[in-house]
Amino acid sequence: MAKKNLDEILSMINFLLEDTTLPRNIKRVIQEAKNTLLSEQDFQTKVSSAIQMLVEVSEDVNMPSHIRTYVWDILMRLESI
Repeated sequence: MAKKNLDEILSMINFLLEDTTLPRNIKRVIQEAKNTLLSEQDFQTKVSSAIQMLVEVSEDVNMPSHIRTYVWDILMRLESI
């Protein structure tokens, strides 16, 4: 079940990365979080690292509000894994 949830989260992240309104610095952090989730690390370690990255970037004042809401949804799903 965690694998299915992770696939959904990665799809959501890919959707964000395709958004042209996303500032480059925020896109870079989201890409790093995606790469972390795809890494060969321990499952809990990579999920925790991705959560930390996304929490930090969600506090960026340059983030458009619709993107912030979407990031919060991703965070909620990651925390439920």
